[in-house]
Amino acid sequence: MTTDHQPRLQTLDALRGVAALGVVLFHYLPYYGHLYGHGAPLPEPLTGPLEFGRYGVHLFFILSGFVIFMTLERTRTAGWFAMARASRLLPALWAGIFMTYLCVQALGPENRAVTLPQALLNLTLLHEYLGQPHVDGAYWSLVVEVTFYVWIAALFFGMRQWSRIRLALAVWLAVSYTGVIFWKHLPGPLEFLVKDLLFVKYAPLFIAGILVYRWYRGGTLPPAERILLAFAMGHALLAYKAPFNLFVLACHGLFLLAVFGYLGFLANRPLLWLGRLSYSLYLIHQNIGYGVLGLAYRQGLPPEAAVPLAVTTALALACLLHYGIERPCLERFRRYRERQDQRPGPDLGQAACPGEG
Repeated sequence: MTTDHQPRLQTLDALRGVAALGVVLFHYLPYYGHLYGHGAPLPEPLTGPLEFGRYGVHLFFILSGFVIFMTLERTRTAGWFAMARASRLLPALWAGIFMTYLCVQALGPENRAVTLPQALLNLTLLHEYLGQPHVDGAYWSLVVEVTFYVWIAALFFGMRQWSRIRLALAVWLAVSYTGVIFWKHLPGPLEFLVKDLLFVKYAPLFIAGILVYRWYRGGTLPPAERILLAFAMGHALLAYKAPFNLFVLACHGLFLLAVFGYLGFLANRPLLWLGRLSYSLYLIHQNIGYGVLGLAYRQGLPPEAAVPLAVTTALALACLLHYGIERPCLERFRRYRERQDQRPGPDLGQAACPGEG
């Protein structure tokens, strides 16, 4: 990667920070109000636009398609890819599960508490497929993310040639269109495959990210692949209700602007810091924040004080998780890789899973 490209990748890191903050504010303001109520009315001009924050996750998925395919092209074997992903995701995730489980047991909300066996099953990220609840509501997207890793690694290392991978992505995109069109009419045997294992509401977001990476890396995109990218982006118009479908479509446009150098002003220190922190913040913000909000309201604090308190708490815990566990574990893996390789390995630690810095 040339130094000319580095500022553009930094812009993607900053964009990840913006998306993470949008998700946090959505959870703490409009969504908490829907679930539990803030005890005092919040102004619509403040909460209304933040309803779109839930779709910050969709921007993470587009980012993930871009960065994970770049990582795959720099990785020799599926084993190394799996080790890199595990070292990147799992230590912080496991610590986040532990922190969230304890905080919810202590602070509530009671309807968000899980049993210890359920919390332990969350460590595998297989819990959703086994019908068990999430320790934190935001973990649904991590299940989708890791399932994407499995599929794209199988395609990349199994097929090797881009022409074959592109065909497989086109088929996946066609299945995604079919799945959302017939969402309520899928026969039982296909429902789990289409909705969960192929996650047809989200797969085109990853595919769009992959195609944009190919465009970014090669400097151009063949006409057939531009058409495929247009279909991947247009899928949002079918998959989501208006006006949110237009917002997800706009996320694609924002991503393209960032990749091709038009949003360089975002690569400032505060947003880059937030981007690095975003994975840890994503892991621990939702249920712990709800507990802090509930405690603040029980103590008589108004929303103007309770919400900043929850945001500050989430950022403080995210710093603890990022600097205490996430980054040290990543550095250990990099050193291990370098010892094995006898030369500096590629930056396998970077990814764009929801909130991931």
